[in-house]
Amino acid sequence: MAAAAGAAPRLEPFCVAEERSGHCAVADEGYLYVWGGYVSVEENEVYLPNDELWIYEIDSGLWSMHLMEGELPPSMSGSCGSCIKGNFFLFGGFDDKGYSNRLYYVNLRSRNGTYLWKKITDFKGQPPTPRDKLACWVYKDRLIYFGGYGCRKQSELSDCFDVHDAFWEGQMFWGWHNDVHVFDTTKKTWYQPTIKQTRMDDLHSLNLDSWVWSGKINTTGEKPRSRSWHTLTPVTDDRLFLFGGLSSDNVPLSDGWIYSVKSNEWQQLTYLPKSRPRLWHTACLGKEAEVMVFGGSKDDLHFLDTGHCSDLLIFQTQPYSLLRLSLDCIGRNAILLESQMALLPPRLLEEALDKITFWSAANYRQEKKAKAEYLEETSAS
Repeated sequence: MAAAAGAAPRLEPFCVAEERSGHCAVADEGYLYVWGGYVSVEENEVYLPNDELWIYEIDSGLWSMHLMEGELPPSMSGSCGSCIKGNFFLFGGFDDKGYSNRLYYVNLRSRNGTYLWKKITDFKGQPPTPRDKLACWVYKDRLIYFGGYGCRKQSELSDCFDVHDAFWEGQMFWGWHNDVHVFDTTKKTWYQPTIKQTRMDDLHSLNLDSWVWSGKINTTGEKPRSRSWHTLTPVTDDRLFLFGGLSSDNVPLSDGWIYSVKSNEWQQLTYLPKSRPRLWHTACLGKEAEVMVFGGSKDDLHFLDTGHCSDLLIFQTQPYSLLRLSLDCIGRNAILLESQMALLPPRLLEEALDKITFWSAANYRQEKKAKAEYLEETSAS
């Protein structure tokens, strides 16, 4: 488990992180870290505390909450989180004061368990304009940001800004960016590469060495529905996992697809549950090509902003190893196998105990959820 220093007051057994959308999540060395986002309370948007870091241990399935210190970012939604060598970088976002273009980082591998935010101010170059809902890639110790939603003055309008709304009195324009900005974490330098060719709709790729957009990629075979607010997560060097989002006809989606770069084909994972729609969630790569989806909303946020989720969905994208299958079997049948546990080698025993905790927590949460749903149905009838 993560170090106890800096931890919040004791939480209930098998607790989970609070429900939220528009948050940030990164995975590093066997842990999933969640920060920020918002929930709806009586039709008001309430930002989650900026000093709380929720940590999920992948092996045991346990959540813990740690209090953060230092130069805290404001409580925001729509920020962009990424991780390089144990450092969690946070850029942009939106709060009650508007859009942000500030960059923060925190060391997630702190030996004393203290998580200290630092605001990067001694940078060179020009950062992107304030925005939220942007995307990021990590490449060669560089953070590569694309797009995002924000506002600009009339004098700042350019071809890389698609106007969505306008306030003529103040000559302010809101819309989507389609520019690329790079932050070199070793040199602490911002720069904007000269992009060759233009991006279009649908599926595209950007060569991060030549800065050339591919243009529209015409895939073969069946294709996913058009959507926004989805996630696209690399699971191997040539495979991407697409999950959820909001369709063009405003339907929350729960389908999952694998895109193969090598074959240029989409394949739908038909074994995934159809009753767990998510949009504006996060998706991080776990162990054995698992994708961990946390939070997000199950409703169309434009019309019903009440369906924020707190459950963690774990999707299998490839066959598990024999060791993983064996440990899962032990975890699910701990009582039956209790007398034989002492026969395991020490290292294997430690992994088995983690799996027992994992399945105990999963069963507890499932029973608690089923009970809550039963009580809700009973009170409604």
